[in-house]
Amino acid sequence: MTEAELIKKCQRDSRSAQEELYTRYADRLYRLAYRYIKSEPDAEDVLMLAFAKVFSNIRSFSYRGEGSLEGWMRRIVVNEALMWLRRKHNFNMTESLDTSQHEPDLLAYQELDAEDVYQFVAQLPTGYRTVFNLSVIEGFNHAEIAEMLQISENTSRSQLFKAKSLLKKLLTQEGYNYGT
Repeated sequence: MTEAELIKKCQRDSRSAQEELYTRYADRLYRLAYRYIKSEPDAEDVLMLAFAKVFSNIRSFSYRGEGSLEGWMRRIVVNEALMWLRRKHNFNMTESLDTSQHEPDLLAYQELDAEDVYQFVAQLPTGYRTVFNLSVIEGFNHAEIAEMLQISENTSRSQLFKAKSLLKKLLTQEGYNYGT
């Protein structure tokens, strides 16, 4: 079944189409939720809330070509994860960024396996990890991150700076040498 056909069937409340949609996308959307929420049961809860929203709002979704459905669902999962995090974590609790410091360059580590990098990112504190994911992985700018997390742009910048600094420190401690 094509993505367009699947969407049309889901829009008509077909239970088998909803099951197919869930089967196709649940695993990768769970991994997306887990990138933000370090607890497996909580990430599963976020995923279930997101799918409930997907199914209740699919009628308003307009198909824009292959991949648009997954993009739409990814935004829902990220938003659900951020709502969960906002209830549990105060993103405003960070000191301001010292503008005289230069942001760490992590490009030297680009040869690392994605799974290795993921393990290091998972070790970051919640605020750092969330801003890092939104900025580096999802591609949001600081104004967008600030709006999503209800923080200032400077807090977003500061948390990204600190996330990169801590990642560099963790990588160096594990024997990954900068610039080699």
